[in-house]
Amino acid sequence: MFDRPQFGEKAILVHAASGGAPDNDEREEFVELARSAGADVVGQLVSNRRTLDARYFIGSGKVDELAAIVVDECAELVIFGSPLSPSQERNLEARLKCRVLDRNGLILDIFAQRARSFEGKLQVELAQLGHLSTRLVRGWTHLERQKGGIGLRGPGETQLETDRRLLAQRIKQLQARLDRVDSRRDMNRQNRVRAEIPTVALVGYTNAGKSTLFNVLTRSSVYVKDQLFATLDPTLRRLELPDGEPVILADTVGFVRDLPHELVAAFRSTLLEAREADLILHLIDASDPNRWQRVRQVNAVLKQLDADEIPQIRVYNKIDKLGKAPRVTYGRDGNCRAVWLSARTGQGSELLLDGVARRVRKQQVQGVIHLAPGQGRQRSLLFAMGAVRHEQPADDGGWEIEVQLGERDFRRFVRRENLPADILQQSTAFEPPSAVTQ
Repeated sequence: MFDRPQFGEKAILVHAASGGAPDNDEREEFVELARSAGADVVGQLVSNRRTLDARYFIGSGKVDELAAIVVDECAELVIFGSPLSPSQERNLEARLKCRVLDRNGLILDIFAQRARSFEGKLQVELAQLGHLSTRLVRGWTHLERQKGGIGLRGPGETQLETDRRLLAQRIKQLQARLDRVDSRRDMNRQNRVRAEIPTVALVGYTNAGKSTLFNVLTRSSVYVKDQLFATLDPTLRRLELPDGEPVILADTVGFVRDLPHELVAAFRSTLLEAREADLILHLIDASDPNRWQRVRQVNAVLKQLDADEIPQIRVYNKIDKLGKAPRVTYGRDGNCRAVWLSARTGQGSELLLDGVARRVRKQQVQGVIHLAPGQGRQRSLLFAMGAVRHEQPADDGGWEIEVQLGERDFRRFVRRENLPADILQQSTAFEPPSAVTQ
């Protein structure tokens, strides 16, 4: 029987792929993930097979080579860059005589270290238990029934069933708590919708600089560090745009390629901030040579969340590393399409705020509204909103009022006052500036 050590950070990384050599970018990201978890990488092994081995994931010859590296480096942990099945983890641990972890388990461990809020800790624990529930067999192999003879039947099955039941009960408790947290989050989201305060969500690949930009825009002090998944818990702040209109800026968890399904499921309520947003700021590391691959991976996660149809502004960060100046581009419709800035220095942040204001600000409407003599309340509301440009008495004793206001405010006014949708006559849309580059 192999007694699994419960500690140790000296790790060997295994890069395994089938049908070709492992991608260098994936290897570098895997190394960064391991270091972000606190592992001391003392060795690496690359394996390439036409077909993956069902028992060890890598071939038996590579397992012998890996075992020799573990002994030579006195490693306490072996981390695979691909998901392993429970039986593969068990077989590898028995052969290597050290702990074995796959990429999903590594990311779960990083999330467990980063979670600070009550909700974040619940979500991480739920994801960990879901991952662990398929791997209980590894901890009780010495109690399993190995033979069928009299006197050889151990209590293994009873212990495993007990553990599964306890895990199921804990998962049920965590889910109930998260449901209550989700209810509060939904209530806050509905309040913002009723108040018609737009939500702008920051999304992007991990370590693209979202938290740094969030601090610059909102003057907050969210934890920032140059490592993967430095911040995990979502943060929302009120932000005043240059035109005075308020928005809610949401800093979401960073994305990564092949994000474990357990995390996507557990953090779905957090990621819903992106799905329910009115505008998405897609932060991109402009200095990353693989940025387009990162963009595709982030968009894939957004599509998984049904958030791929939400308007986006691409924010190219870290231009200070490239020695470039801040700039902004607009489309033919006058909407901001992309902004180049440096979150670290703050250069270009005002261009982003102006671009957000133009995208969030709806086209203004102008026209004439006829109000009957008994609609004095609606007349007072229009004056209170500052929407009245001119007024004259109507033949029926009412008012002909020329108004100009935002389309969103106008729709809210019509809906709340139960007015006909076509009450505005001779309305005209004010087109935004047609600038292409600034």
